[in-house]
Order: sequence, then structure tokens, then C-alpha cells
Amino acid sequence: MDQLFSPFQIKKLELKNRVVMPPMCQYSVTKEDGTPNDWHYNHYISRAVGGTGLVIVEMTNVEPDGRISNNCLGFWSDEQIPAYKKIVDAVHAQGSKIAIQIAHAGRKAEDAETPVAPSAIRFSEKYKEPRALSTAEVKEMVDKFRQSVRRAVEAGFDAIELHGAHGYLIHQFHSSYTNKRDDEYRELTRFGTEVVKAAKSEMPEDMPLIMRISATEFVEEGYQLPDGIELAKAYKEAGVDMFHISAGGEGAIAPSRNPGGHAGYMVPFARAMREAVEVPVIAVGRLEDAHLADSIIGNQDADLVAVGRGMLRDPYWTIRAARELGQEIEVPVQYERGFA
Repeated sequence: MDQLFSPFQIKKLELKNRVVMPPMCQYSVTKEDGTPNDWHYNHYISRAVGGTGLVIVEMTNVEPDGRISNNCLGFWSDEQIPAYKKIVDAVHAQGSKIAIQIAHAGRKAEDAETPVAPSAIRFSEKYKEPRALSTAEVKEMVDKFRQSVRRAVEAGFDAIELHGAHGYLIHQFHSSYTNKRDDEYRELTRFGTEVVKAAKSEMPEDMPLIMRISATEFVEEGYQLPDGIELAKAYKEAGVDMFHISAGGEGAIAPSRNPGGHAGYMVPFARAMREAVEVPVIAVGRLEDAHLADSIIGNQDADLVAVGRGMLRDPYWTIRAARELGQEIEVPVQYERGFA
């Protein structure tokens, strides 16, 4: 029976367990050049030392003005490849695998002088009003995603994740709440589909493409789970191999759409997507209780479990969870005394 500490494989990606460190922005690029530094190196490697099966590098943006803040990561230059490769090689040395989340913040780019978006709709009064991308600029944006994926492949990442959730650019295009265009990109999944196909064109056949998607929106006028399932089906057809299931992020949460914040509150979305779209999924949403995480795998709610805040508090969450569940897991020899 599958459990949290059973292996998992999709295409060439072989994981020693089902634990995922999800992408979590660190806002720590002190030089503001988009390039990872010692903080990022230590941050990601420590989770690999801690036994995590798959580490996903935080939201990494395709152009400088695509960052949430100027202290966020980017992958818009070949000169940035060595810094990422250093992290990849060190994670591999610890027996873990590593993916990277490629993205653009769109209208949520806080430090851009003029953010860009599908339509000139402000995220909130605290954010700048964005400029709508021209049709030609949208096509150029697709190519920027392609180029970032090419660099990630060259750096040695094991998988690519596209950020289509949380109100960022791909999400903005596939939501009628934020996409009011009158050109070919008014078709909600066209931009995302083109990005998926562009990414696949740079990836080896045996490398999986993951997409993070908001299964539902939390604003009153937003799309709901059945709509999110249709989005995922379109992206699966375009080439997505696995979905990372989250929700919301496109605006203030309406009381009628508030899912609460209890442990496992997003797991039903993951199960619904897994069953309807028939692809592997990663579940998220306050899953740091080891028994809860294990039950999600055992009950076939999801194929992998992402532990975010819990892993920020404890880089060795995976080792501790295995011990709590009575499962065997390799501990670095240097730390064996600490877990004896």
C-alpha cells in the first residue's frame, strides 16, 4: 500500500518518498539581480539533508519586472545558470530531487514601475494599476517562459513547475475575473497552453512538467472547482504531467467562498482534481501533521504531500515524521546521534 515514505516515479523523476518542499518565496536576493545567493543555497540544501523527496525552488521569474519584489529570484539570463546549478548539484548529493517554479507575477509585481497583465485591472488599492499586454507582447512573454525553462534544464533541474495559481500571470489569463481581452487571448487557456507547449519544447521527453493551479477562486465572481477541473484538463492536453493543487490568490476572500484554514483544508480539491483529470497531484494546505500527511497518501487523496510552514519551522521535518510514523529513513551519518 502506498504511504508517505514509499517511493514515487513519474517519467524519469524517481523520488525516495512522497514529501515535497513547496515553493515559498524568501525575498532574499539582496543584490536585487535575481540570482540565488548563500541564503538560498543553505535554505534548499538543508531540506535535502533533512530527507525531503522533492524540493521545489520558490517562484522564479522570467523577467525583472515579473518579480513580486526586487528581492525575488529570476532566471532571465544565462549568467544566472551557475548559481542555480550549484544548488541543484548539492541537493542531488543528498539524495533528493529538485524542481523549480517558473513564473511571472503580472499585476502582482509590486516593485515594477508599471506592472503588466492581461487587462488593466488593479489587484487592490494597495497595488499599482497594471498595463494590458499587447498581443505581440503576450507572444514575447511566452518565449520568455520558454527561455527560462531552457536555462533551468541546462542547470540540471529534475522537473519544471509552471505557476498557474495564486493570482499570478498565467492565472490572470485563465480567469474571466481578470481577463477582459478582445484578442485571441480572451480564450482563457490559450496563454497557459502556449506556455506549457513552449516549456515542453525545451524539456527532455522524460522530464515531467508540473503546474501549480488554483482549483477554485475565492472572490464571489471567480471560477469554481468544476471550472478549475476544465482548466486542468486543457493543460493536461497541452502537456502537463502533474498538478500542484492550491486555491485562491486572485483577490480578497468572499465570506461565501472562505474554505477556512484548518489542517488539510485544500485536500478535497486535490482529490477532486486527481479523480477528474486522471493525473498525479500534489496536495497542500497545513499538512505538517505526519499522520495526516500519511493518510492523504494512504487514502489516495493525492500522490505527493507538500509541507510548507512546517518545513520552514523544521528543516528536518521529513526525518522526524518518518520516526513518528515508525518508518525507516536514511539519516545523514553526521546527525545519527540526534535521532538515535
